[in-house]
Amino acid sequence: MAKKRGLETVRDMVFSLGAVGIVVVLLLLFGRHSEQDPVKPIDYTLKFQQASQVAPYPLLAPEGLAERWRPTSAYFDGTDPDETTWHIGFINPADEYAAVEQGNGTPDDFVKDKGKNGRPVGFVDVAGEQWKSYDGPKYRSLVRVENGVTTMVTGTATYEDLATLAAALRPATPLPGMGPIPAATTAP
Repeated sequence: MAKKRGLETVRDMVFSLGAVGIVVVLLLLFGRHSEQDPVKPIDYTLKFQQASQVAPYPLLAPEGLAERWRPTSAYFDGTDPDETTWHIGFINPADEYAAVEQGNGTPDDFVKDKGKNGRPVGFVDVAGEQWKSYDGPKYRSLVRVENGVTTMVTGTATYEDLATLAAALRPATPLPGMGPIPAATTAP
């Protein structure tokens, strides 16, 4: 008597799937799980120094933050000298986002854009200076406007962490052998 070919094929398929399933379960149970930090920190130092040479105002970056403040992005946009922007993004020790934002455009528009529509809620003392605080649906922000330049620290971090970041802000020191680029002059 001949074996029925259809039943044998289904049975083989079920056994094959079971064997593959066992291998997958073993890999999940005993496979190596990486405990590495998924955040890839960057070094923004050179970008900061270079942008500071051409920016129309003193750019700021933090000095002395704890190692767990991981910089993740940095850029300078000087396309329009009347609306330049400087940005450094961080993941803080509590794995929250915080950024330094500077611009010389219209302060209200800048704060609304970078602070994700936050509303003013008061003031926070940062190293003896009063910064205006904002709270929004996505971000908290601390803002200071001085000499036509808006400086803000903003993100999902707590106000305390934003104040820590703001207190660490310092202007760039010139690159060795370079001072600020002189303003263009025209001959009389």
